[in-house]
Amino acid sequence: MPRPFTHPLAALKWGLLILIGLFLLTQLWFLGWVLWWKWVPPQETHFMSLRLAELRQKQPDARLKYQWVPYARISPHLKRAIIAAEDAHFVDHEGFDWEGIQKALEKNQKRGRFVAGGSTISQQLAKNLFLSPTRSMLRKGEEALITLMIETLWDKQRIFEVYLNVIEWGDGVFGAEAAARHYHGISAAQLNAFQAARLAAMVPNPRFYDRNRNAPGLARKTAIILARMGGAEMP
Repeated sequence: MPRPFTHPLAALKWGLLILIGLFLLTQLWFLGWVLWWKWVPPQETHFMSLRLAELRQKQPDARLKYQWVPYARISPHLKRAIIAAEDAHFVDHEGFDWEGIQKALEKNQKRGRFVAGGSTISQQLAKNLFLSPTRSMLRKGEEALITLMIETLWDKQRIFEVYLNVIEWGDGVFGAEAAARHYHGISAAQLNAFQAARLAAMVPNPRFYDRNRNAPGLARKTAIILARMGGAEMP
């Protein structure tokens, strides 16, 4: 006569093994793409595919504005502006800015709602390449794992190069080259300090600023970033 709970325990064991196997396969899939993109420019990120699907609900033939350019063809002004605005310790940390995370937690607690994330450029890149914009502990955990992969396998210049080329900069606008042409009618290499600071100020809420280019806060943020750019260290 079989012992009680033998079969349920066996089913639970196999269920856990299957879940662990699926988790490991998923991480290997992410790792494969991280290795591939170490040398090959991404043609499309998960974030891009989500935005394109949204655009095509309203306009079936919609296309994204996206053009890859190498690191050397992106204005140093934009590089400094993004570092100053998004991740001042980018060249020094290993993917996570613990001081920034602590400050973000304190700010959110003070406001009683989520107003700051404390994410580094590496974390933002992990999210843009593979994940969705929804906020959850599961997504943040996966983001952390992918961030570790990226920081381990890529150097800082490659991380920054891919980031500058794939982040969202407006409605269907992705990357520095498309943003420079969309907002200023010039290439990413030609951006001056003010134009670069203004583009950097748009990064936290790019679709809003695309539709509201004279928003009161944009000029103030641009001025703050301009003042900080001199101390920004580029990879």
